[in-house]
Amino acid sequence: MSKVLVATEKPFAAVAVSGIREIIEGAGMELVLLEKYTDKSQLLEAVSDVDALIVRSDKVTAEVVAAAKNLKIVVRAGAGYDNVDLGACSERGIVVMNTPGQNSNAVAELAIGLMIMMARNCYKPGTGSEINGKRLGIHAYGNVGRLVGRYGKAMGMTVKAFDPFITDDKVFEADGVEVVHCIEDLYSSCDYVSVHIPATDSTRRSIGYELLSKMPVGATIINTARKEVIDEEGLIKVLSERTDLKYATDIAADCQAELTEKFGTRTFATPKKMGAETKEANINAALAAARQIVSYLTEGCTRFQVNK
Repeated sequence: MSKVLVATEKPFAAVAVSGIREIIEGAGMELVLLEKYTDKSQLLEAVSDVDALIVRSDKVTAEVVAAAKNLKIVVRAGAGYDNVDLGACSERGIVVMNTPGQNSNAVAELAIGLMIMMARNCYKPGTGSEINGKRLGIHAYGNVGRLVGRYGKAMGMTVKAFDPFITDDKVFEADGVEVVHCIEDLYSSCDYVSVHIPATDSTRRSIGYELLSKMPVGATIINTARKEVIDEEGLIKVLSERTDLKYATDIAADCQAELTEKFGTRTFATPKKMGAETKEANINAALAAARQIVSYLTEGCTRFQVNK
């Protein structure tokens, strides 16, 4: 009998766990739960004899992989998967998957909410502005980016998007979005830029002084992606020179205390990563992860595999 471990420092909602159990046990597999663990040793012990692993933001390091002698598949319940050591998994022939699209609406709604909050000066007394009529730039037009664009249009914004991996302009045109083929043009022509790029070797620290300094007067950058894509030194420099610019993030910067001290309500970070923190996203991602594990272990389906 295959054994499936759900290892979550920050547990899924009870209804999501019930759904996972129904899917896993319904397929004739055993479900093991490790919730709210406080030490890595607990995870190392729990993975020692399991065939499959579901995690949220929990780190699946090379050490964890080495301890999991029977592990065949890891599913990260969410879109990002930089908390999983893909190289270590690939060396062992372990399949790694994410659950794309399951958290997309939650993240997109947060991005729009952050735009409105920053436009209203973090709800502090004083005159704010409206996002209606403003220009919205989408940096990466995937599941989340497309929804942010759709919601922005519904709020009366004009929307542009940049994504070098989408070669067919008809994808953008079908959504009524203007395609931009140069990243500098996106940042220089939009009042708000919503960032949705992953953290990779080519994107880390890619958004810095040179790019941000091109933004129009009064512009705001919204980051619901990864903190690593921002060059924090460049961000501090441009915010110091351009007192009209604002930055809001769902992933607190390493220098967040300095940002808050220097720039006050021109910067904002959620207390913890909140993008997927909705009941609906919690359940969607959990159930998708369970279904993908069953599909892989019973049918060999690798549709959402992210490593080779």
